[in-house]
Amino acid sequence: MTRIIVVTSGKGGVGKTTSSAAIATGLAKKGKKTIVIDFDIGLRNLDLVMGCERRVVYDFINVIQGDATLNQSLIKDKKTSNLFILPASQTRDKDALTCSGVEKVLSELVKMEFDFIICDSPAGIETGAILAIYFADEAIITTNPEVSSVRDSDRILGIIASKSKRAKQNTTPIKEYLLLTRYNPTRVKKGEMLSMTDVVEILQIPVIGIIPEDPSVLRASNQGESIILDVNSNAGHAYLDTVNRLLGEKHPFRFVEEKKSFLQRLFGR
Repeated sequence: MTRIIVVTSGKGGVGKTTSSAAIATGLAKKGKKTIVIDFDIGLRNLDLVMGCERRVVYDFINVIQGDATLNQSLIKDKKTSNLFILPASQTRDKDALTCSGVEKVLSELVKMEFDFIICDSPAGIETGAILAIYFADEAIITTNPEVSSVRDSDRILGIIASKSKRAKQNTTPIKEYLLLTRYNPTRVKKGEMLSMTDVVEILQIPVIGIIPEDPSVLRASNQGESIILDVNSNAGHAYLDTVNRLLGEKHPFRFVEEKKSFLQRLFGR
């Protein structure tokens, strides 16, 4: 059965597109037929992060408006089998994204027997974000450990609870997970960041992943390669743990404690 998962947040710049690409890539590496859809009409960053921007001919809006078929618009990832990308339009207005159009595309993808449909939502509560959430079965709320980001994520939880299709039809609610990005335990200890416990107390949803602050993320993004493919990066390992948890496996959270130096370990500090 196809699982439709939206990766969303209230605030921009928290790592949604990086997370969408990493999670989709990780699921495909696990043998799951996966597609990741860019809902950020007018900006279009997902294809850049995944290194396929030169291969975009048709996009999400072309399919919705009948200018191209879904097969014409899907981009098959070169590095990972089972992984497909549906890019956003960079030239159309956000109003080109319609509820009926999104429903039609998602229905076609379900018929194509995708195991996972990952919806990369724009930030905030505009049309693209609402439609990315509307048909979801599960939502990954992406936030940084700072007050403004967490507050905006709380706002998104309110939108999910009131404006999703499941909410309107009074059926089983969307499953909500917390993905905490750019986490730095040293800064948490200094009081410069909220702790994981602080964020969970505010949002009251289960944690699916803790992604550490890692310069490898920006490097991978600039190279058009998903960070989860970097086996030497802490962030890559953390995203792999996240994917495994989505698949029902139990894994301890790494990178949440400050790493002690040799001298600190030697003297028991």
